[in-house]
Amino acid sequence: MGYKYAFNQYNQELMARAVGNSLPISVKESAEICTFIRHKPVERAKKMLNDVIDEKMAVPYRRFNMHVAHKTKIGPGRYPKSASTEILSVIKSAEANAQFKGLNPGNMVIRHICAHKASTPYHFGRHRGRKMKRTHIEVVLEETKKKDTKETKSKEKHVKSDIKNQEQKQEQKMHNSNLKNDNLKPKTSATAAVKHDHN
Repeated sequence: MGYKYAFNQYNQELMARAVGNSLPISVKESAEICTFIRHKPVERAKKMLNDVIDEKMAVPYRRFNMHVAHKTKIGPGRYPKSASTEILSVIKSAEANAQFKGLNPGNMVIRHICAHKASTPYHFGRHRGRKMKRTHIEVVLEETKKKDTKETKSKEKHVKSDIKNQEQKQEQKMHNSNLKNDNLKPKTSATAAVKHDHN
């Protein structure tokens, strides 16, 4: 019997998925990491997880944040290294599945990612009486089409050129109207002014 995903809107043509069964990580930490990278591009999510593993970026804890120390400009946060490593491996597996299906991994976005509590057997030996931490992680990636930046830039250039042409035409019209008004004004002759001074 195969694994039953919680995501029901799966499209085989545009999506790829992977699951990690009974991973030895905390459910609470996994849930915080999932909310941290959900709906992010795959490359950005991988970089974020690598930064968490290297302690360059902290994962903000929004739900399970009791007695959690605050980080700079984040609030309650930690560096869950083991959980980040396992989730990163599941994302890479889903990315490999996308490549096998012929999808472009550069345009992939994490459409769905969640953590479920798995079975928790007891430890052996001196740690008996304590249950293990086990978590199911499921990831669904979706290919998105990027907008053509060249077309948008060319359209913006055409719009700007049209606006400049219109402004130049208006300036020329104003200049021509000012010249006409100057020509229509009565001119005072210099000779009349000189004669008036002699009288």
